[in-house]
Amino acid sequence: MSKKHLDAPRKPRLAVFKFASCDGCQLSLLDCEDELLAVADAVDIAYFPEATSTMQPGPYELVLVEGSITTPHDRQRIQQIRRQARVLVTIGACATSGGIQALRNFRDVAEFARIVYARPEYIDTLATSTAIAAHVRVDYELRGCPIDKQQLLGTLAALLHGRRPPLPRYSVCEECKRLGHVCVMVAHGTPCLGPVTQAGCGALCPGCSRGCYGCFGPKEEPNTAALSAQLATLGVDAAARTRLYHTFNAGADAFRKAGEA
Repeated sequence: MSKKHLDAPRKPRLAVFKFASCDGCQLSLLDCEDELLAVADAVDIAYFPEATSTMQPGPYELVLVEGSITTPHDRQRIQQIRRQARVLVTIGACATSGGIQALRNFRDVAEFARIVYARPEYIDTLATSTAIAAHVRVDYELRGCPIDKQQLLGTLAALLHGRRPPLPRYSVCEECKRLGHVCVMVAHGTPCLGPVTQAGCGALCPGCSRGCYGCFGPKEEPNTAALSAQLATLGVDAAARTRLYHTFNAGADAFRKAGEA
């Protein structure tokens, strides 16, 4: 008498792709250590060059994308990835706003190429560094430079259980208040982007008596005009205010406009 075996339900297939970036957000996933084993047990890691030599073709139930679009080839490649992804999540400042390399958007990239490369005609690049969402539909965004690994794990757990990820939309200032941190701008006159920056880092820098650098990008409807006025009263001149906004998330619309203003 033959035995019949029930096939186990197929695990969701996970893929992780990289564009122009430093790999820091992928490393945040690898840094999960014990928690990563649980993730690996819950999904089939079909494509993740940073972690495995396995290179399985799509489609994929879940795709994580790190990095910004900076070349014509990248622009074509992200379109192909989107077609293979049921859910696409961008991870990190590069993928969500163009990253630190979006500073190129304010200058002449062709001039940079002439200065840096002996044969600039061989360089095939775009004039801008842009977020993934500027080219394809993105389902969820994880901010940060790098992302917070607990937020990443929470997002993966929610998606694997059919729930919407609990991503914050409030400011770093609210995190500071909840953690009992003294406001560095009020108490010490330290320039801080906390009032206009999305929470998610655990108010790391203010907790160390430093101003927020805006790693997690602008919160929803940030009042950058009011913050800029307050920074001016602290003696931060226009050039310094521009530098404050134009760092990790220079390409984010709100920070770009605030810096240009």
